[in-house]
Amino acid sequence: MTDTLRAKALRTIKSFGDGALGHYIGGRSVPGEGTTFDVFEPASGGTLGQARDATGAEVDAAVAAAREAFPAWAALPGTKRRAILHKVADLIEARADEIAAVECLDAGQAWRFMSKAALRGAENFRFFADKAPSAADGHSLPTGEHLNYTTRHPIGPVAVITPWNTPFMLSTWKIAPALAAGCTVVHKPAEWSPYSARLLVEIAHEAGLPAGVFNAVNGLGETTGKRLTEHPDIKAIAFVGESKTGSAIMRQGSETLKRVHFELGGKNPVIVFEDADFDRALDAALFMIYSLNGQRCTSSSRLLVQRSIYDRFIAAAAERVKNLKVGDPFDPLTEVGPLIHQRHYDKVASYMKVATDEGARIAAGGARHEGAGDGYFFQPTLFAGAEQSMRVAQEEIFGPVLTAIPFDDEADAIAKANDVQYGLAAYLWTNDLGRGLRVANAVEAGMVWVNSENVRHLPTPFGGTKASGIGRDGGDWSFDFYMETKNVALAYGTHKIQRLGV
Repeated sequence: MTDTLRAKALRTIKSFGDGALGHYIGGRSVPGEGTTFDVFEPASGGTLGQARDATGAEVDAAVAAAREAFPAWAALPGTKRRAILHKVADLIEARADEIAAVECLDAGQAWRFMSKAALRGAENFRFFADKAPSAADGHSLPTGEHLNYTTRHPIGPVAVITPWNTPFMLSTWKIAPALAAGCTVVHKPAEWSPYSARLLVEIAHEAGLPAGVFNAVNGLGETTGKRLTEHPDIKAIAFVGESKTGSAIMRQGSETLKRVHFELGGKNPVIVFEDADFDRALDAALFMIYSLNGQRCTSSSRLLVQRSIYDRFIAAAAERVKNLKVGDPFDPLTEVGPLIHQRHYDKVASYMKVATDEGARIAAGGARHEGAGDGYFFQPTLFAGAEQSMRVAQEEIFGPVLTAIPFDDEADAIAKANDVQYGLAAYLWTNDLGRGLRVANAVEAGMVWVNSENVRHLPTPFGGTKASGIGRDGGDWSFDFYMETKNVALAYGTHKIQRLGV
């Protein structure tokens, strides 16, 4: 199975052409003329191929195609947009194994998780496809003398900039609602994992998406990304990535007053009280940090455990962490694959010295994983005896690294949970309903799960507070970003109008 899946992914990449991966503009493949950069295979460290950094002219061409396609796409009845987007979902499902194999190859994600990720992408398209006919609907807000009603209108061409960790699914999460709303899109995928994004744009056009409605340009953030975020014809930017990059994008788009939607970093707490279901809390805490190689914005990277059960919980966690299967992403038994890139590997590895210098103890892992190949494999790691003031408790490591911190009582748990610059997600484990409600209300996070890992429900809002983001995805919250709301007031002709100058 492993060799078959890898061969499938390599054939797909080869189908994009013999040269460097270019762009998809105005309904056709464009080879590109910009400089090239290497794309590496995380599991081997070898070069998978090259991609082109879009030139200024190529970015302009992609934006122009989106601008020209916008009026007709925005005017298309929502029922017809729905039919096209359902066809996109059909084709994603038909090619789900191929998409997953590409994600394993160029993102290093384990097959056991990626085999379902493409299906989640199809689910995203279906969900927003079904909302397309009602996307423009608003509210009736009558008064005694006026009838107010609201409508929504697509904002225009938008830029979608997505990360490298689960590139296909996250791309669908942003692009599907934009298309359903009637916007046109220019997508820039992350340079470290660009191949599955190319699959998505090709699938969309095979499904019947009109030329120019969905364009894709490859490139680096500081060049192609910057050109997109500064472009005057791009009306909004949807970005998933690091908080510092989000700040840069906000500055770049400020001159043209661009609307921004950011899903940024996280240092998310999982809080385990002494009355929690011990085994379920342990399962969930480990799943939410070590799945997806720890490269997950909503990972439970801080483990806050009540002091009375801290030693027992950490001992059980360390035993499990040491047993995690690290290896080939295509092996269905692999639980943790390689990190995405040498540069990211070096960042994660650097925190081992940071932790020990500050007094934390490495209870499991802490070094390169040997025996899985020449790629960027790092041992799943658990820091014990940490304090909230330590860098490993404050900074987003974005790898398979869990920092465990004891707390004394409910107030101490809340204080430690909130004592970071981030506020994306939080997880609470307790069998005390009142405590669950109190802590969920007090924790500074955009999303809180009580007695659960991250289980997404598409109609609910998804997003963070503080340095973790601006705006919400999901349900109508997505349309609030991709559409403008207009209020129209109709007078009954009965209200008094002041007369001046009579």
